[in-house]
Amino acid sequence: MTLGSKIAWDDTVLPFQLDVSDMRGRVARLDGVLDGILKQHDYPPAVEALVAEMALLTALIGQTISLRWKLSLQVQSKGAVRMIATDYYAPQKEGEIGKIRAYASFDRSRLTDGDPFEQVGEGYFAILIDQGTGTQPYQGITPLAQGSLSACAEAYFAQSEQLPTMFKLSFGKSAEPGVPEHWRAGGVMLQSMPKASPFAAQGEGTGEVLQATDLVTGDEEENWNRATMLLNTVEDLELIGPSVTPADLLVRLFHEEQPRVYDFQPVRFGCTCSEDRVRQSLSIYSAKDIEKMTTDDGRVTADCQFCGAHYNLDPASLGFEAENPPSE
Repeated sequence: MTLGSKIAWDDTVLPFQLDVSDMRGRVARLDGVLDGILKQHDYPPAVEALVAEMALLTALIGQTISLRWKLSLQVQSKGAVRMIATDYYAPQKEGEIGKIRAYASFDRSRLTDGDPFEQVGEGYFAILIDQGTGTQPYQGITPLAQGSLSACAEAYFAQSEQLPTMFKLSFGKSAEPGVPEHWRAGGVMLQSMPKASPFAAQGEGTGEVLQATDLVTGDEEENWNRATMLLNTVEDLELIGPSVTPADLLVRLFHEEQPRVYDFQPVRFGCTCSEDRVRQSLSIYSAKDIEKMTTDDGRVTADCQFCGAHYNLDPASLGFEAENPPSE
């Protein structure tokens, strides 16, 4: 099997638990998901790398949330890459597929050579949880000052959730003769078992950015240090290559920690945009406002930043003063 070929465990997330050290985690592998995300845009390589890393983090973190919830990761920055936004839509019921989408906004003229993370400047990394209609969305943020997006996510969990968390990620372009070059990504998320439900931290922080090691003492510290030392031995090819399955990787890394695996969660690229959603977003505008949006051809157009879908609508059917609303 070649690195460019489709692998059975691509585009899946494997949850696991380490019984001896009382930790949980996920192993994720993305291939087609990244292709679906990145082919929608002509991103420069540095932007592609940042979007790939965010999509991988989204897959790893998203599997934590409950059914029917939505998880969003966002980067807002004053740098060349102004924004990265990802969404994870949890399955509607057990056994169904989770969906991921992502896009980035950037100033091409400000991009420089070097590490992709250098393209983001001062700003913040945010995690948002939407539990559905009638609930108050949850949001937590941490500064973009950690050296990588995965380090920002680790700082977020330490600061906002008081959950020691570690990510080991690998992502890049894969190519072989006869197979188009494409992005692949793989990673492991390791986390101390929460004492309460995840994403439930309350109150205001002190402003100090915590690290995982600030949160563990005694036996917990010993378990954390041992498990993270083992995770640090993982190699890039084990994360994205074709030879080591996620389950075999866990045995190789953590066999003395008694790893327990659960069912694979498949993930796919997916978008929720629709004509109805476009109409809803324009329903707050008057006929005069809609007229300003109308093209010379007499239409109102809209493009989805996530999937590239193009909508071409009759202006008379839009806004709260619509003369010709669409039939139900």
